[in-house]
Amino acid sequence: MTEEAQYEEIGILKEIAELLNEGTDTKTMLSDVLRRLLHITGLQTGWIFLIDDHGNHELTADFALPPALSLNQKERMCYGECWCVNKYNNQTLNKASNIIECKRIEDALGEGAGETCGLTHHATVPLRAGKERFGLLNVGSPNKKHFHKNELALLEAIAYQIGTALKRIKLTQREQETALVAERNRLARDLHDSVNQLLFSLSLTARAGEEMTDDEDVKQTFSYMQDLTQEALGEMRSLIWQLKPQGLENGLVSALKSYGEMLGLTIEAKVTGATSMPGKVEEAIWRIGQEAIANCKKHSGAKNVFLSLRASDNEVVLTIKDEGCGFHYNENLSIPSLGLKNMKARTEALNGLFRLRSQLGSGTQIKITIPL
Repeated sequence: MTEEAQYEEIGILKEIAELLNEGTDTKTMLSDVLRRLLHITGLQTGWIFLIDDHGNHELTADFALPPALSLNQKERMCYGECWCVNKYNNQTLNKASNIIECKRIEDALGEGAGETCGLTHHATVPLRAGKERFGLLNVGSPNKKHFHKNELALLEAIAYQIGTALKRIKLTQREQETALVAERNRLARDLHDSVNQLLFSLSLTARAGEEMTDDEDVKQTFSYMQDLTQEALGEMRSLIWQLKPQGLENGLVSALKSYGEMLGLTIEAKVTGATSMPGKVEEAIWRIGQEAIANCKKHSGAKNVFLSLRASDNEVVLTIKDEGCGFHYNENLSIPSLGLKNMKARTEALNGLFRLRSQLGSGTQIKITIPL
């Protein structure tokens, strides 16, 4: 490699590093880096797959895909198998490599799915940081069927930079989640030690005031104060529970069952299967379960609630059902309450499926399915 080429390569790595250091949102960062990479290398098209521990790929960034690959909202890129992803999952793709042909393009040509604009081959590079792997960087140009050794070495260096940035973002998110849990715990302690104690003292004072007077109007006022403070204490206990669930260390179902009993409900629970869930999935199921059980208490009129948690290696399914008053619900219309909308949003944020069934007089069932 000439000295001029070495300086050019260093300049490319520097530009990419600056983009990666500034990035905090994964999709935006990868899109910006891919666009810049193609511009400074002269390549014309590319895409990035992030691949999870189960081998499922997600098209996270792409640039200038030919019509055959971008048809139907890039459906061909989002689903199905291909040689590079298979090699990645089989752990036979550990460095930058020339892929002889692109299976997705070959299938598109065979089906007459549209123009490929001369793109037939691509280089593929694993995104990694140390022993951690995150996905694949694929780049190509029309009529380019081979990548030289120096080109692959540069792509490999850039891919390693991307992998390091992805690890940084992952660690940052984990730190933020830990800080959020710590803040919730602190707030729960503060509420318990201050507001909760003040409400308890107010309840005792109201009871003493009622016993000290013979005036019926005053007695009624103190009695009303007691009722209000007891209601406020109940709401405060529920809020503290939501911030810092007691018993979550014993499992989700145990914690949800205890939460329901704290609200005065009888929870019939069933657990099928066992798996280790990511923290964000456990958090979502806990919050959704809380909201659903609280709705049973507030709206259904039922005292008994059925709760089921089914877990496997691929997904976790939570079902909460009551036989209360129910309500009229049409799947074609928008969800009627903020609480239900929040449950749906939490589920879909993790690529899950939210299902609600309810009829007047026939109770309500909420079922969420979240992939692992």
